Formats: sequence, structure tokens, C-alpha cells
Amino acid sequence: MRLSHDPAKTHASFDDPNLVSRAGLVPVMALAQRCGLADLAGEHVTIASPAGVNPALKVPCLVAGMAAGADSIDDMDVLRHGAMTEVFGGIRAPSTLGSFLRSFTWGNVRQLDAVARHLLAELARRAPLLPGAGVLAFIDMDSMQKRVYGHAKDGAGFGHTKIQGKSLTVRGLNALAAVVSTPLAAPVIAATRLRGGTANSARGAASLAAEAISTARQAGCTGQIVVRIDSAYYSAAVLGAIRRGAACFSVTVRMDPKIRAAIAAIPADAWTPITYPRAIWDEDQNRLISDAEVAEVPYTAFAARKGKAITARLIVRRVKDLNRKAGQGQDELFTVWRYHALFTDSPFEMIQAEAQAP
Repeated sequence: MRLSHDPAKTHASFDDPNLVSRAGLVPVMALAQRCGLADLAGEHVTIASPAGVNPALKVPCLVAGMAAGADSIDDMDVLRHGAMTEVFGGIRAPSTLGSFLRSFTWGNVRQLDAVARHLLAELARRAPLLPGAGVLAFIDMDSMQKRVYGHAKDGAGFGHTKIQGKSLTVRGLNALAAVVSTPLAAPVIAATRLRGGTANSARGAASLAAEAISTARQAGCTGQIVVRIDSAYYSAAVLGAIRRGAACFSVTVRMDPKIRAAIAAIPADAWTPITYPRAIWDEDQNRLISDAEVAEVPYTAFAARKGKAITARLIVRRVKDLNRKAGQGQDELFTVWRYHALFTDSPFEMIQAEAQAP
């Protein structure tokens, strides 16, 4: 048996006028309406272009389309299939929504960020979005290079990304995002920033971290907040912004000479063996790691920068290096370790703080 059409050329459309193709949007948009999505868009989004009128109608349309699976302007026509117009009012054509999006400036995008922050706070008040946030919440921040193909795409540039484990340089835009979660809740987006494709990871990270902490507080994170970031954000500006937001930081650090000297000064009897409940995949050695040793020492970062010094805890995990020639009868004379350092002012004890590392 063979297909009678080429799958790449087959197009299915939902054209029954008496049925609703995306009934699941009813509770989704009902919740958005109760949380004031349309009112927030009308209050905060002001676009000078004639195509930017009625944001209170068009922004909810775009949200509904994305919730229904649309990933392009043409896909927004999913909102007009079947009897969708009988269930929802104010649906706009894809061409209208496309003109609306093209009229956005950087300032208008920031206005949408404000809408997203207020909406998240309203969602958290109406649904158990972040259970346990009154005790502990995590904010994770990272960047990603998103490939684009249009030559006229504003801000597009070549930057590094990983595709299938390989580091590549692709032409695109660089997105910076922060998500908030708890030990009991899945992550939700707290703040985003779209930068030019050539932007380095830390560009705008300090202000985004402050924004994410403020959003988390508005969403009910009244307990301890720990911001987890990798070494790309290890800077006085980012860590200072986190502390000013009354949050704690947990950041991996690069093995520079000062970090190496601090690790070398750790006494031999200060290391505590640990065993991971679930083995961790080690990309450097291409194997699973289930045991390691941990120690901590006080450490002052950015001491050379006047008024920027930050004293906290340096938690170091060491793992036995793989003896690649053991199978050839060349046993090791002494144990060789690989070190991974974490700089944190978390109030949790060492083993717990190490387990919360980014």
C-alpha cells in the first residue's frame, strides 16, 4: 500500500461550518479573559502606526493562535476554521495580524513584556501555578541563538549555538530568557529579551535578572529565591543586581588562576564524598558519573574592582578523571581529579546547595 499524495504537498483544512476545530481554546481564553489579558494589552501597548490599532483585540488573537499551534502569520487562519467565529468574537485576519506585528518597535516589545509580567501575576493568583513559592523558588536564566532566514531581518547576525551537540555559528537573533520554578512546579517564563544575533550571552543580563526577580515576587514567590546561572553571567553587574533584588545567586565559575588557587588551598580532609541518586552524564568523558567529592571555602570575587567585591561561598565538586589507558595495563600512580566550581551565597548547607547548581 502506498500514499496517493506526497506528504510534503498534502494540506488539510478544517472547513465544516458547524464544528469547532480548536475547542480547547475555550477554557484557555476564558482564563486569559479573567486575568485581564485584553485590558492589559489595551492599557500598556501603544503603537503609533495605523496598523497598530486595537491591541486589546489583536494581542489575544495572537496568543490564541500560538496556543492552537500557529507558528507563522499564515497559520493564524486556524482561528477562522469551522465555527470558531461563532465561539469567539473579534477574530482578525492573518494579514491584519501580520501588519500589526510588523509595526512593532523595540519600545512596543517592552510594552508587551509589561503585559506578560502583569498577566503572570494574575495567573498565579487564580491558579496553583507555582506551589511552594512561599518557601523556595528558582530563577534560571540562559540565552539561545535562534536561526532566521530573511536577509532583511532586523538585528540578525552570526552567533554561536549548539545543534545536536555540535557548536556552530548560525545567522539569527539572540534570545535571553529567565524562567521561574519551584521544587514542586514546572518552569514558567518570567522575563525575556531579544537581542541582535552577535550579542554576547551577558548583554542585558543584569537588568533581566532584576526584572525576573520582580516578576517572581509579583507571582507569589515570597520565600527564598535562588537565581541559577552559568559562567557566562559570572560578573559583578549580574550578581550585584541579584543581591539588590534580595535574592541569592548560584553561578558556575570558570577555572581561572584565582579559582584554581582557592581550590588548591582546600585541605585534603575537607572533601565530603557524595553519591548521586541518579547518574549524571559527563559530556567531557562521555560516561555516566554517580559519585564525587565536595568541599567549600570562602571566596571573594571581583576584589580588584573598587566597590564591586562580593564575598560568598565557593563550593567545589571534584570527579575522578578517567584513566583511558587502564585497559592497556597502565594503572595510575595517583588519582587525577577534574574540578567544577560553584559560587553562591545560598543559605542552604553545602550538599544541598551543590545539588541546586545550574
